[in-house]
Amino acid sequence: MQRAARFSGGDAQMAAGDLGELLVPYMPTIQVPKSGDRVYKTECAFSYDSPDSEGGLYVCMNTFLGFGREHIERHYRKTGQCVYLHLKRHMIEKVPGASGGALPKRRNAKLFLDLETNSDLNSDDFEYEDEAKLVIFPDHLEISLPNIEELPALVTIACDAFLSAKSPYRKQEPDSWEEELQASKHAKTLVQLDNGVRIPPSGWKCSKCDLRENLWLNLTDGSVLCGKWFFDGSGGNGHAMEHYKETGYPLAVKLGTITPDGADVYSFDEEEPVLDPHIAKHLAHFGIDMLQMQVMENGLRDNDIKPRVSEWEVIQEAGVKLKPMYGPGYTGMKNLGNSCYLNAVMQAIFSIPEFQRAYVGNLSRIFDYSPLDPTQDFNTQMAKLGHGLLSGQYSKPPMKSELIEQVMKEEHKPQHNGISPRMFKAFISKDHPEFSSNRQQDAQEFFLHLINLVERNPVGSENPSDVFRFLVEERTQCCQSRKVRYTQRVDYIMQLPVAMEAATNKDELIAYELKRREAEAARRPPPELVRAKIPFSACLQAFSEPSNVEDFWSSALQAKSAGVKTSRFASFPEYLVVQIKKFTFGLDWIPKKLDVSVDMPDFLDISHLRARGLQPGEEELPDIAPPIVIPDDPKALDIDDSSVMQLAEMGFPLEACRKAVYYTGNLGAEVAFNWIIAHMEEPDFAEPLVIPPFGEVAASGEAVFGAVGLDNQPPEETVAIIISMGFQRNLAIQALKATNNNLERALEWIFSHPEPEEENEPALNLVDMENNANANILAETGSEGPRIKDGSGRYELFGFISHMGTSTMSGHYVCHLKKEGRWVIYNDLRVCASERPPKDLGYIYFYHRIPS
Repeated sequence: MQRAARFSGGDAQMAAGDLGELLVPYMPTIQVPKSGDRVYKTECAFSYDSPDSEGGLYVCMNTFLGFGREHIERHYRKTGQCVYLHLKRHMIEKVPGASGGALPKRRNAKLFLDLETNSDLNSDDFEYEDEAKLVIFPDHLEISLPNIEELPALVTIACDAFLSAKSPYRKQEPDSWEEELQASKHAKTLVQLDNGVRIPPSGWKCSKCDLRENLWLNLTDGSVLCGKWFFDGSGGNGHAMEHYKETGYPLAVKLGTITPDGADVYSFDEEEPVLDPHIAKHLAHFGIDMLQMQVMENGLRDNDIKPRVSEWEVIQEAGVKLKPMYGPGYTGMKNLGNSCYLNAVMQAIFSIPEFQRAYVGNLSRIFDYSPLDPTQDFNTQMAKLGHGLLSGQYSKPPMKSELIEQVMKEEHKPQHNGISPRMFKAFISKDHPEFSSNRQQDAQEFFLHLINLVERNPVGSENPSDVFRFLVEERTQCCQSRKVRYTQRVDYIMQLPVAMEAATNKDELIAYELKRREAEAARRPPPELVRAKIPFSACLQAFSEPSNVEDFWSSALQAKSAGVKTSRFASFPEYLVVQIKKFTFGLDWIPKKLDVSVDMPDFLDISHLRARGLQPGEEELPDIAPPIVIPDDPKALDIDDSSVMQLAEMGFPLEACRKAVYYTGNLGAEVAFNWIIAHMEEPDFAEPLVIPPFGEVAASGEAVFGAVGLDNQPPEETVAIIISMGFQRNLAIQALKATNNNLERALEWIFSHPEPEEENEPALNLVDMENNANANILAETGSEGPRIKDGSGRYELFGFISHMGTSTMSGHYVCHLKKEGRWVIYNDLRVCASERPPKDLGYIYFYHRIPS
């Protein structure tokens, strides 16, 4: 083996005995990764370069950060670190054997232990050849590895630790998305018996005990057997495990989890959930077509729906040959395991010029001024993602010669197109109980979470999220006194209710429901789906109609009364985001989805929804606070289920909604909503409600939920109660601070101090800024008010995000965008020209303002 240190690209060689001496000056900077340290050896901090890229990846031996060839000099100049581990993976064709087949050959097979591999590359004709070397800057001196006997012991230990380090995106918690599943060692060589077994689309049961839940299909012989209770919390008698012990057949897939994106696979031999890169082939052996499968609420399947009726097929445009798109703006994103909601939202976000300019346009400045750890900087990771999607570097069409070769050989040479947003997701979901998990999420909720982060991390003089912000004017009227109150709030999404009562095919829906129930009772395949057809005009009308205000307290009557509220636009945003409220809750509190078709318009005019303010002849409700009733025992306080339901339908976690209603004293959904916005970033936001012992309400609220801002900050739930009575926030905080957070004494203080104390205004403004920096309710301080881009109310559709599945907790998201005059479908890594964009089945729609 050649052991040398040489200049990159040159032929000059250095004697082997000088290697240790060469590294002596840099020894103090070389660190050995410890358990828990994250070694970024799979991805550049500034780009999506990896060891698979042409220039490989440079990993800093001091900071453990990885950099592509274009960015390594920036890190060297900023930090002065000189020693890097250069990793390069080569894809080579296997050597043909005498029999015409390929001789499996893998050089340096254990060199990059735990380095992620592309399953597409594990073909019969290609393999990896891995290369590692030390590179010393600024002279680019290279030392090939391994050189165990010549290198100093510390360097040898460090190199070995780097190469064997686990993925930086792993965690110990099994529920975290970062605990990425690994491909099973049995997947590629799995033997399947040709025994004629065909699995029906429904009606499964364990072949040994007749159980009909928690069923697993053995991928070797097609046996359907029950699992143990601990696999997913369902009951079972362990017959699947017994079958493995008897036969040694290692892999099983859980029936009820098969979708076009994959399935839950368990390896009995490896004793853990695994990935099966060949799952489609293995399922097809038993007659299961993944593209025809979708999850049902009871764990059963519905794959008997006729072609192009199920939303899975219509939204993904299955059965239609779609032309792949390549180049800038046509880059796909890898699904990391239920991360399609993130992929769909980010594709839509970076199709907007303001976001392109803010992040990609300022790329060099953002990167140059990034912190020493750019993996933990929001603007750096946004710029990196935007550049990855828009540069075209990761979306290149195959060469013409390669296309000819593929046709001649009837094979597909693996491509490296698309980006994997692991680093972005790891940062943006950090400390968030839902987005950091491996569970499917609501794209609308993630959109607001993203806007919140954009607001909190300004880039340049103009905030790109301004294009979504608009003011809502809410008019509340007492039905008895007819007096009114006008208030304004900031919002980012127009939520349209689904007007089911306005369906134009009611007779067909009634007939379908009868047939469906009959089929379910007889355990027959369901009839052909009939989807409710809802006019968009009816949804818009439902949005503009008055709604009843629960537990309305009329200041004119000094008592509870009937009240109604209407909402109008006090300003129109540059980009209008419209959400069709398809998700609701059943009587059992299980989230459900309304499978409806809404005829969304390409051109939208909502000018008639412009707010008008107080009208002549209207009389305002007086600013009088309602009486406060504090129960002797906090545990005796009932939680208003109607308010909880209203909040839950907005997409917030159920337990968080219960907390909000409880800690705001059942004063209604609006007050509870303010509490949610003030606490939604806290780690235990979605944890179950724990009612504190009597006498510890204020202290517990402050300790558990964390007061935001300055020291001695009053509990937010108490502040919200006072604000709901019509008092200003700064006055509420002053009163609580002056009375040791005692609610009754604070109210007495307010009535005896009608004017706020001037000397405390700067501190209070700071508190306001910190507490209000949240998406969907951001009300910025200062005399200028919230930043808005008001204009015409006429819009044109340019994109929409669609959801397939029965609830936000399952399913799949796809994004359609209109680019260069035609519609394009973004289905994770797959980017194609759309032939039949299903505009009537969308969930979130993106409109841009038509210039006047």
